Amino acid sequence: MFWKKKQIESKLVTQSITESELSIEALKKSLVQMDDAEFVEIDISDIRKIYLVYIRTLIDQEKLNESIIKPLTNCSKPSIQDCIVNSSIIHIPIFIEAKKQLFSGSILLFDSSQNLWLAVPLKNPLGRAIETSETETILFGAKDSFSEQVEQNITLIRRRLPIHELKAEKFTVGSMSETSVVLMYIEGLTNPDFVSTVKEKISEINFDLFFDSSQVAAFMEEHQHSIFPQFQQTDRPDVVAYSLGLGKITLLVDNTPFALVAPITFFHLFQSPEDYINRWVVASFLRIIRYVSFVLSITLIPFYVALTTHHYQMIPLQTLLVLVDSRSKLPFTPFWEAFIMLIFIEIIREASLRMPTKTGQTLGVIGGIVVGQAAVEAGFASNVLIVMVGISTIAAFLIPNYLMTKANSLMQLMLLVFSSLFGLMGIALGIIAILAHLNSLSSIKQPYFSPVSPFFRKDWIDLFIRGPLVKMLERPEHLKPLKLKRYKTRR
Repeated sequence: MFWKKKQIESKLVTQSITESELSIEALKKSLVQMDDAEFVEIDISDIRKIYLVYIRTLIDQEKLNESIIKPLTNCSKPSIQDCIVNSSIIHIPIFIEAKKQLFSGSILLFDSSQNLWLAVPLKNPLGRAIETSETETILFGAKDSFSEQVEQNITLIRRRLPIHELKAEKFTVGSMSETSVVLMYIEGLTNPDFVSTVKEKISEINFDLFFDSSQVAAFMEEHQHSIFPQFQQTDRPDVVAYSLGLGKITLLVDNTPFALVAPITFFHLFQSPEDYINRWVVASFLRIIRYVSFVLSITLIPFYVALTTHHYQMIPLQTLLVLVDSRSKLPFTPFWEAFIMLIFIEIIREASLRMPTKTGQTLGVIGGIVVGQAAVEAGFASNVLIVMVGISTIAAFLIPNYLMTKANSLMQLMLLVFSSLFGLMGIALGIIAILAHLNSLSSIKQPYFSPVSPFFRKDWIDLFIRGPLVKMLERPEHLKPLKLKRYKTRR
């Protein structure tokens, strides 16, 4: 008994392959010009041959030798399933299923004596270790984060929610990438309308390539042109577990370390995992600071432009003298001065994200101090504006959600244009437009501006402040959970 490896013939085969045809020749035709495709033939006896077909780069080579090849070379049993050390053997009836298993990291076995095709999962466990979250860092609390392996991410969630009601349903999106998407929810708690809505949206996805959870979210969002995210993206298992416990759904996308959580509201984007670790007074103070910083970051510079352009008579005389002295040598109007500085800040921010860590720090120093000081001395910006740009930029960093910080920049620019045209009235009109837009949004068909509109009084205990945990005995009403109470009823 021996085994030998046969390389695929390199000549191009043009014959068509039917979806029902399953044979060694059909697979060779399908895998032509794939250097990592392997066909191995094992002779067990003179009349019995076992064929192995696999993609070398997708499987675990060590497991292949230990659990497949070595047992088969010494196999004397009538069925090869009794010789293989693997409990996940699948019978393959048709060609299209064989290809699907092949490219998902399985090895195909063909027993010529029984005309039997089997698939054995041997996926290469290639992936990085569990690391600390870099996008949602906290001082206290869990440090682990998701990785690109969806099975590992499910494990991290199940360790926090070891209950049989936690369901995980798998779907496939992308006609070419065939990306796995896992829908997770707690049966008996999550509103079934959420689950059915998400399943319907997944079934309607018709696209070829998906490499990131953001792309999946883009096809499921109900307001494609809005600047506000309608799915919360997080790489923290504790955030996902807590959200599931409130009655939300979660989508895990294979090869993506970020989970999608829905339905969300505008106010969820200002909540941090540390809110539920700190004492409630401290957590409430920090949450209010975030809201204040958000308002400050989008209105401070437009307010400066409105005052200096349309309402300078409202500025106290001493302050006005400082402004006049600061702007006396500038060639730009307040609007263009602010607009150029904001664009410059966005350039520095984007450049620092795409540079190595040490280089990014250097860029921050050069952009923030050297260029900022040079702009003042060269007469391109006033000292007062530089201070305001610094305050608004730092304030924007207090928003925990990265996608929200991008929306923040666009809102700031919109209010800047309105303030230059209509002054303080323009800022008021801009804010009204933003609130009206927020009130029109939805996340998987649920109001985006809840619990403010529609109004849910009890949910305000975890809105602008975070109330004491011992008082938060009910889940948010706006999520419509099947179990509103968070405690067991005493008999």
